[in-house]
Amino acid sequence: MPTAVTDEQVSTLSYRYYIDYGLAIRGLVINHPDAKVDGSLPLDDILKENIPLRDMINSMNIEKKWLFTNAGKNHALRVVKCLGLEGCFDGLTYCDYLEPNFPCKPEAESFRRAMRDAGVVHASNCYLVDDSAANVDKALDLGWTGVHVADDPEVSNFGHFQISDILDLPKVLPEFWESRDTSSPSIKAPS
Repeated sequence: MPTAVTDEQVSTLSYRYYIDYGLAIRGLVINHPDAKVDGSLPLDDILKENIPLRDMINSMNIEKKWLFTNAGKNHALRVVKCLGLEGCFDGLTYCDYLEPNFPCKPEAESFRRAMRDAGVVHASNCYLVDDSAANVDKALDLGWTGVHVADDPEVSNFGHFQISDILDLPKVLPEFWESRDTSSPSIKAPS
């Protein structure tokens, strides 16, 4: 299989790999093992520091904030750095692209891995904030609370809550910004 992917092939391959493998990056890893994917993206030119997001995350009054993403570790850390979110999370669950058939959202195993990584025993203590309806649905199936960051929250029926902007999170989960004791639940941040 060739490793080079032309600009014209990107859209078609992304969709085909998403359908065939559940995640476009999984198809790239399988079919183009030598392709440079994450490290070649000019994230510094695309993403900028997000002070309101950082302030919102840092002001959350919960025991643990965990980043749960389908990205690879290096890409996830690059995004966190570009957004100015270093130090905002207690840990990270990511896709290990070197692991054969690595689990990814919305597969149940990826959610179980996130719980193990975060040291969470009860699914009822987990919250997923995500822009993927499929991921939010799987979170609900597994007993998590789900918040769908939707293009149009008025028409979304995914998750327990629907918002159009991550900065609206305090409106649907105000308890995480109120004074709490240390037995508060964990929350999963968006990917």
